[in-house]
This record gives sequence, structure tokens and C-alpha cells, in this order.
Amino acid sequence: MNNQIGVLLEKLDRDLGPGSPSDREILQVFFKPLPGENVRFRGIRAPQLKKIAQALYPAVKKWPIANRDQLCEELWRWGDFEGGAIVCYLYRRFQKQCGPREFRLFTRWLDKYVDNWGHTDGLSLWLLGASIENHPELIKELLPWTRAKKRWKRRASAVSMVYSAKRGEHNKEIFLIAEPLLADPDDMVQKGVGWLLKETYPRKPREVMRFLMPRRHSIPRLVLRYAAEKMSAEDKTRLLRSK
Repeated sequence: MNNQIGVLLEKLDRDLGPGSPSDREILQVFFKPLPGENVRFRGIRAPQLKKIAQALYPAVKKWPIANRDQLCEELWRWGDFEGGAIVCYLYRRFQKQCGPREFRLFTRWLDKYVDNWGHTDGLSLWLLGASIENHPELIKELLPWTRAKKRWKRRASAVSMVYSAKRGEHNKEIFLIAEPLLADPDDMVQKGVGWLLKETYPRKPREVMRFLMPRRHSIPRLVLRYAAEKMSAEDKTRLLRSK
């Protein structure tokens, strides 16, 4: 490991410390890990983690890209929630630089390290989403994720498109990704696709209603409730009453 990175990591580890036991318990309840998902928390709240990433940025932005990526890899290897969160907060400051190379890097992190919805959403919304915004041809990589064995990768296929939905972009691709996720048995995936449709609606209300209405009887109620959150009263009533 680069000595500069090693020194920075040691200082960061000391500064973070063991965290707060009470906050650790709160985070454990909030993220609700499933059996087999070994999510470890120090007990440090998001505002402090954001400040740490902000403090790291002025030095890291001057580094070669390889060193930046190595620092992030080592933070993931800490194996706690806080390390991965710092990666997401830090790397989002490099959004304009994210492209196919970064998309592959983020995908590897998703496969190797991510085991909770917080990391999934940070990585998907900010990092994978930035790569897609800069290089829309990457959207095609998401469709196979809808059938992935890993629940967080299926959720990521939807959440990575949320910013595109907010901009009213790539609607055809959004519906192609949403379609196989509608009947997903996992509630975290259902919430992810519901979120995606919710953010698609304000710019494309007719398209979302045309997509959902013929399928409403087979879609889980959880998906419909999330999707309906930003709908007009009329559309919400039509969608939910007919369930």
C-alpha cells in the first residue's frame, strides 16, 4: 500500500474511534440486516461522516486516480458501515469524472462489499448514477442486474436510474428495468422500484400510469404505495382503489 494512503488511513481510524454504543444500536435497528448480512457499525452518524469526506477531498483530489481508488478500496476493506459510507460521500465529489471505467469499479464494489441498503443507495444514486448521466450507453448494463441473485444488485438496477427519472430522461429504459422488478419477492427491491417510479411520475405522469394500470392487480401493494407518493389525488385513487 502507498505509504501516504497508509498514514491517512491510520489517522482516520484513530479520529473515528469506536463510535457511540447508543448510535450503534440505532443504526443496527435502522438498517435491519438480514440473517447472513454481517453489517458492522461503529456508531457514527451521517453528518460526521460527511464532514470527514469533505475534509479528505482537498488532498485526495490532487492524487493520481489509482491512489484515490486504492484509498477507497481500503476503506471498504475495513468491513464496517462507516468506511463504505465515507467512500460514497467522497467519490460523489468526483461525479463529473465518472465513466465506463468507474462504472466497472463501482460494480465490483457492489458485488464484493455491499450488504445493506445504505451502501446500495449511496453507490447507486450518486456514483453509478453519475456514470450513467455522463455515459448513457451504460444503462444497458443494468438490465441483467434485475435478475441478479444478490438482492442489493437488483435494488441497484432501479436506484441507479432515479436521477435520470427526476430529469425526465431515459423513460423507455426505466420501464424496461422496472418491469422484471415489479414482482420481486424482496421488500427492499420492491421499495427500490417503487422509488424509481415515484420519481419518474412528476415528469412523465401519463407514461407511468399507462405502465402501472394494466399491471396493478399483480403488483405488490408496497410497490404501488411507493410509486403513488407523488401522484395527483385522482391518479393515486385510480391506482390504489383498483388494487
